[in-house]
Amino acid sequence: MQSPAPPHPRIPAFAQPPETSKIIPSAPPSFRYPVPHSPPPAALTVSSPQSIDAAPAIDSWAPPSSADSASTAFWDYQMLFLSQRAETTDPVLLRVVDGTVPPDLPRGTYYLTGPGIFVDDYGSTVHPLDGHGYLRSFSFSGAGGGVRYAARYVETEAVKEEREEGTGRWRFTHRGPFSVLKGGRRVGNMKVMKNVANTAVLRWGGRLFCLWEGGNPYEIDPNSMETMGAVDLVGEAKNNMTRREALPRDVALDVAAAVIRPVLYGIFKMHPKRMISHYKIDGERNRLLLLTCSAEDLLLPRANFTFYEFDDNFELKQKKEFIIPDHLFIHDWAFTENHYILFGNRIKLDIPGALLAVSGLSSMISALSLNPNQSKTPIYLLPRSTASEGRPRDWEVPIEAPSQLWISHVENAFEEDEGGGRLHLQIQASACSYQWFNMQKMFGYNWQNRRLDPAFMNAAEGNEEQLPHLVKVSIELDEMGECRSCTVANSSRWWPWPADFPTINQTQAGRKNRFTYAGTASGSRRHLPHFPFDSVLKLDGDDGKVGTWWAGDRKFVGEPTFVAKGTGDEDDGYVLVVEVREEQISIGV
Repeated sequence: MQSPAPPHPRIPAFAQPPETSKIIPSAPPSFRYPVPHSPPPAALTVSSPQSIDAAPAIDSWAPPSSADSASTAFWDYQMLFLSQRAETTDPVLLRVVDGTVPPDLPRGTYYLTGPGIFVDDYGSTVHPLDGHGYLRSFSFSGAGGGVRYAARYVETEAVKEEREEGTGRWRFTHRGPFSVLKGGRRVGNMKVMKNVANTAVLRWGGRLFCLWEGGNPYEIDPNSMETMGAVDLVGEAKNNMTRREALPRDVALDVAAAVIRPVLYGIFKMHPKRMISHYKIDGERNRLLLLTCSAEDLLLPRANFTFYEFDDNFELKQKKEFIIPDHLFIHDWAFTENHYILFGNRIKLDIPGALLAVSGLSSMISALSLNPNQSKTPIYLLPRSTASEGRPRDWEVPIEAPSQLWISHVENAFEEDEGGGRLHLQIQASACSYQWFNMQKMFGYNWQNRRLDPAFMNAAEGNEEQLPHLVKVSIELDEMGECRSCTVANSSRWWPWPADFPTINQTQAGRKNRFTYAGTASGSRRHLPHFPFDSVLKLDGDDGKVGTWWAGDRKFVGEPTFVAKGTGDEDDGYVLVVEVREEQISIGV
C-alpha cells in the first residue's frame, strides 16, 4: 500500500507492537538513497494495494510515457532531495484514496529513517548523505484497519547545535564527511563527523534505534518517537573475546595508528569503533548481529573487524575480532550458520585529496579513493562457529571472485553440506563497477552550484553494465576448506535493467531462500532511464522467472521491504515500498 514517505528511505523496519512477543525482523541496512520532501499532513495519502505479477516479455514491455523532457527529468530528480521542514509529532490517520488496507497485513509499525534536510536557512547545503535523520512511522492496526503516520527529526547532538530552539531555523556548522559548506566556515572547520542517525532503523528486544555509519546509535521511544539519546551498544559488551591476528604485528602500522588516533578521536570527533549500519538478524538462533571496525581503518592498510551477537535481552552471546591486512571499505556483509562473510571493496589513501579535505577545499571523503589495482574481488570467509574454526583452511587468505565488483549491499548468504566435508556457499548481493562508483559524486552532488546532476546516476548508453545489478556468487569448498571454484552469475541474464536494495523474507536470513525483491528501473523514461527506480522486481532463484510491478509515469520508488504473514511459506506476505508521485508521497503494499 502506498503512503507518505520519501523514496529510498534508509533501512526500514517493520516491528510488531510491544504487547506482542513476535518480531518481524527488519530488512538489513544498505547504502540508502535520501528522502524527499513530504507534503503537509493533510496531503498524506495511502494508495491502493498492488501485487507483483509476472512481467511480459522484457523486449516487449514498455510502460506508457507522458512528458519526458530533459527539464522535467531534472526537476523530478531535484524533487527527491527537497528539505523536509515540518514534523508530525501527533500521529494522523491517513486517508485511503485507492483500494483497501489488506485485511491480513500483520499488525505493527513500519519505521524508516533517511536524510531530511539538505539546505539550511543561511545559504549552506550538504550532500544528501549528510542530511539530518528524519524518522517516520506508519502504524497498521491490522484486520484491514487504518494507518497512522508520524514523523520527527532524530534529536542528535548535531541537531541540537544546528537547529535553533524556538525558531526552528537551521544553520549548518558541521561539514559532514561528504560535504563542503558553501555558505559556512570552510577553512579550519574541523566539525566533520556529525552523527546524523539517517541510515538505518533497528528494532530489537523491544527497543528502537536509528543508526549511522560513523557513531553510536540513537535510541528512540517507539511510541512517542522522542529521542532518548545515544547508546554505546558494543562499548560495554564484555565476554571471552576470540582474537585472531592476521599477521605478526606490523610495527610501522602500530606507530601510524598511534599517531592517527588522537587526531581522529580528538579533532575530528570520530568514534573509536565505527558500527557498520547494516546489522543482521539470525532468526534461527534469535540473535542480533552487529559489526564494527576501527576509525583508523579508513586511512591504514589494515582492517580491524569485530562481530557481536546479542540475544533479545541485549546480553552478549559471542564476540569475535579479526585483523585483515588490507585497505577495505565495508558497508554491508553477510552471515551463514558457520561463517561471517565480507566482500573486500578496496580503497587507498589519496594524499592530494586529503590535503584539500583538511584545508576545507574539498569534502573529507576526498581523502579516500578507490583502488582498482586487482582484477578480482576478495571474499573473506571468517569463522563464526567452532565447526568452521576446525577446518584447516587459513581464513586470512581471501577467496578471489573472478571479476572486479564493488559491493554495496549483501542480501543473503547460506551454506549447504554436500557430504564428505564439502561445502557449498551462495551469496546474493548487488554490485556495480569500480569505473562507475564514486564516493565524492554519489547522486551527482555538486556543492558549488547546489544542484544534483541526474546524469551521474544514469550511465551513458553502452555502459549500463557498470550500474548496480544483482549478482549471485557461488563458492565450493573441499573437505579441507580450500576453494575449489568460485563463480559469479549476473542477473542481467534474467533482467537487463539496473537493480539494487535487494531484500528477502527475513525469516530466511542465513538460510537458503528462493525469492529476492529489489528496486529496479523499467527503462520507460528517455532522460532518467536507470535512476531513480520506478519499479519493484521479484526474482525466483529456482527457475529465474522475473515479476515486476511498475509504479507509473513520473513515479519513483524506494527500497522494498518484505513483511511476512507468518504462515511459514517464504513468499506469503506483502512488499511495502515508498513511492513518490510528482508532488505526492505514498506507501504501497
